[in-house]
Amino acid sequence: MAKFIFVTGGVTSSLGKGILAASLAKLLQARGLRVTIQKFDPYINIDPGTMNPYEHGECYVTEDGAETDLDLGHYERFLGVYTSQANNVTTGKIYQEVINRERRGDYLGKTVQVIPHITDEIKRRMLLLGTSGQYDIILTEIGGTVGDIESLPFIEAIRQLKWKLPKEDYLVIHLTLVPYLASAKELKTKPTQHSVKELQSYGVNPHIIVCRTEHPLGNDRKIKIAEFCNVDYDSVIEALDAETIYDVPLYLKKEKLDQIVLNKFGYNDTPDTDLVQWNNFLQRLKFPKKEITIGLIGKYIELKDAYISIYESFIHAGAQNECKVNVERIHSEEINKNNVKSKLSHLDGIFVAPGFGQRGIDGKIVTIQYARENNIPFFGVCLGMQMAVIEFAKNILQLEDANSTEMKQNCKNPVIDMMQEQKTIVNMGGTMRLGAYNCHLYENTLAHKIYGETTITERHRHRYEFNSKYLQQYTDNGMIASGINPDSNLVEIVEIPSHKFFIGVQFHPELKSTILKPHPLFSEFVKACLS
Repeated sequence: MAKFIFVTGGVTSSLGKGILAASLAKLLQARGLRVTIQKFDPYINIDPGTMNPYEHGECYVTEDGAETDLDLGHYERFLGVYTSQANNVTTGKIYQEVINRERRGDYLGKTVQVIPHITDEIKRRMLLLGTSGQYDIILTEIGGTVGDIESLPFIEAIRQLKWKLPKEDYLVIHLTLVPYLASAKELKTKPTQHSVKELQSYGVNPHIIVCRTEHPLGNDRKIKIAEFCNVDYDSVIEALDAETIYDVPLYLKKEKLDQIVLNKFGYNDTPDTDLVQWNNFLQRLKFPKKEITIGLIGKYIELKDAYISIYESFIHAGAQNECKVNVERIHSEEINKNNVKSKLSHLDGIFVAPGFGQRGIDGKIVTIQYARENNIPFFGVCLGMQMAVIEFAKNILQLEDANSTEMKQNCKNPVIDMMQEQKTIVNMGGTMRLGAYNCHLYENTLAHKIYGETTITERHRHRYEFNSKYLQQYTDNGMIASGINPDSNLVEIVEIPSHKFFIGVQFHPELKSTILKPHPLFSEFVKACLS
């Protein structure tokens, strides 16, 4: 059985439990331990796949096709280790499983209750990855904050696990806020004290308290928190606001968080932390030699989390190219033929983001036409690729009423159409083409040059595809399919060879970009923008 760390949060949401968990996991991994992270979310949705990006931010897709919380993206980017369906569990999944068992009669006539049946299922899911033998340490992040009604069963499950797991295999870390009152010019520890008291009232005593703060805590405040919250002095960890999320592991290393965890787990012979590659990445990130501006054209730009993996992919690609990438967010609804030049002419490159639905697509089409006609490096993902196909049909092929059946069901020329196997599906949740699929790349194409190989694997999340009935017309007029799924012949990549850099992909490359392995499509796009 692996050792388990449970990460809870208090005072306020959005404190950064996911970044804390990912950073600690990175430090432990850098000391030679096999580590993974799982997220337990208290909402009743089965997964975030049916949730609006404004509600939940990005829906992150794993290799095995799970639609998950965006924090799993941070886990993979920090660790370089794939997650799976088992790494993200919601209240909806827990209740669905318990109700299915009740309907089958598995409970033999007993009254089904939150305790023990719901909490037993939560505990089973929490321990599942630990029984695989693949990991030494499992970090479990609990979504929301202590005191939320919906998260109480998760906290109760953690309390019960204290008695199920050996003492040396069980650790609770509580993340809180120590706010700074400008009028009093003072940090206040009282919210932390109340948050820990709330957690203790449920029978869970944190072993380590991590304090998110704008200013250094100082020894006096650490002592005060330790005394009033009943933890060791060296187990009060200062988590200062960082310049980037990639600085957080170094801040926590300075506070010796990884060593404190190892001591509590009884590890005595782990090697020193190896963060050479991490530091090299940070050096390139913070001291770029060049600078470019890329326009991200999307419909959810008001919420940064809606495109979080894309922003992080540009950070990775920029660091690899020793270049600062300024991503300028531009709402596609605000772009039209009259203002497209004034809005886009200053950009070094144009990225058209994924999305769903009719809203904002006219602006995307106008944008792509501008990029194509003015030889500006262009990169489109998922819907961005589909809009490039529609723009080409309208303005080059001169196909009357060319469109996607997602936007106009009875259009005359459906150059983008719903996949055949999707047409009989009624339930929307978890039924898209999801997860990793192979793609064959044709030689002597931009895609083949970028990847350097003929077979790749990328992650998908879509229902609509390039309509292959029109493929020959596209090929004859200068837009080629450079990547094809070998099993279904689905067009995965389109490009315009005569253009400086023009490529659209049906899959989501941003989901596989990591700190130490930037995605080649983003890296080459940045390189094209630099030139």
